[in-house]
Amino acid sequence: MTANLFNNLPEPVQEEWFNTLAEAEHVTVERIVSRGHTSPASGWYDQSRHEWVVVLKGRGVVTFEDGEEVTLGPGDHLSIPAHTRHRVAWTVPDEDTVWLAVHYD
Repeated sequence: MTANLFNNLPEPVQEEWFNTLAEAEHVTVERIVSRGHTSPASGWYDQSRHEWVVVLKGRGVVTFEDGEEVTLGPGDHLSIPAHTRHRVAWTVPDEDTVWLAVHYD
């Protein structure tokens, strides 16, 4: 079955939108759509699995607990080792930012 990562995007929503595209025992692939969204201010993502993320459309900034900030645009990708505390600090407010994230052991 074929599908397109840019089809069936949600209408603007209050929170980031997560859609699992494929999942197996050691890997999960998800599409994330942001529109001016950021991670909750109250904490950091501290995931038990590694994450590889690519921006397909839009722009975003990922901030790490050590102060490093990475700006990502279309085609830019980033590997985040497990238990590396990070958060989405900014996404474009007036257009969709479409991310593809792969979580793996």
